[in-house]
Amino acid sequence: MASLGIAIDLVVGPEIDETPAKNEKPRCYVRRMAEEKNMAIQSSANDLVLTADTIVSCGTQILGKPKDKEMAKSFLELLSGRRHQVLTGIYVRFERFRRYRLVRTQVKIKNLSSSEIDWYLGTEEWKGKAGGYAIQGKAAAFVPFISGSYTNVMGLPLTETTNILNGLGYRLAKTEG
Repeated sequence: MASLGIAIDLVVGPEIDETPAKNEKPRCYVRRMAEEKNMAIQSSANDLVLTADTIVSCGTQILGKPKDKEMAKSFLELLSGRRHQVLTGIYVRFERFRRYRLVRTQVKIKNLSSSEIDWYLGTEEWKGKAGGYAIQGKAAAFVPFISGSYTNVMGLPLTETTNILNGLGYRLAKTEG
């Protein structure tokens, strides 16, 4: 948001249960997470509250943030040589308005050797990253194909977020230069 010149007054990490429901589809899961996070934040009527949730989906399997190195390894092995989706649900609440947007980006990870996986795990860049990789970091060397929003794969799709804010009447500040 800072890259757009948007000042954020407060960042809150709402405490919600992020466990997927039994047989919950990835698209339904990200919507539920974005909305539940939003509703868990106490605010006044004129506060703009923006929440989002990003996951990696390989088929119907939801890959969130790996809990440990072994989970990150299993994610990378699953994604190796395959296309997958990065899904982000964006939920905005402002006055009486509610807006939701699902952003989907398709990504392909090249065939990874066990030494490449071990090297990447050693960087610890996977920590806190949906699917166990960071496209904006060293894992960029593993991605020969992307279709859709690059910033979505990084975590927050800026074009779509800006479009929602513009639709609610929020205008980006003009910058010097």
